[in-house]
Amino acid sequence: MEAADAGIELVVCITEGIPVQDMVRVKQFLQGKNTRLIGPNCPGVITADECKVGIMPGFIFKKGRIGIVSKSGTLTYEAADQIAKAGLGISTAIGIGGDPIIGTTTREAIELFMNDAETDAIVMIGEIGGSMEAEAAHYIQSTGNKKPVVGFIAGQTAPPGRRMGHAGAIVGGEDDTAAAKMRIMRECGIHVVDSPADIGKTMAEVMK
Repeated sequence: MEAADAGIELVVCITEGIPVQDMVRVKQFLQGKNTRLIGPNCPGVITADECKVGIMPGFIFKKGRIGIVSKSGTLTYEAADQIAKAGLGISTAIGIGGDPIIGTTTREAIELFMNDAETDAIVMIGEIGGSMEAEAAHYIQSTGNKKPVVGFIAGQTAPPGRRMGHAGAIVGGEDDTAAAKMRIMRECGIHVVDSPADIGKTMAEVMK
């Protein structure tokens, strides 16, 4: 809130365990201000070979034209490594965080990539809980799928009603499950993989 008050345009909050009530206040405070918040509970943002604001291992991110948006820090690195091994590279990767209330949503990050001249395709990594992936999928469909998207949802074996890892990763309703999200994403024209091990090779196939 102090950074936004000072006119700082990008705030990356990597801290985990921020109380939801605090985030409600922050989200309200940022309304109408020219500040973008990434996080909290996230690895940050990296544009390969140019700039990093966060805690990701920069050497994994080879320069290229694939954007990554992910709720999971570790899966961001996994996807970046696979994309490099598939002979492609990363334009920018955004770790948006896995809390229930975050500054920048999956849909907002996807929109930035759709309008980014340096990004040709997108990897979208989500997880159980909430409706962000469904909203992003419908947005992607509304653009006429102008850039191909490879998607993965973590938590396919998670039991309903139990928090799994991230504070936001809890199945609250039928549409919060991994299976439901994957179905919606497929219906919206996203190339959904069942295993994170397939992200790189699927993207390579799509880019051909």
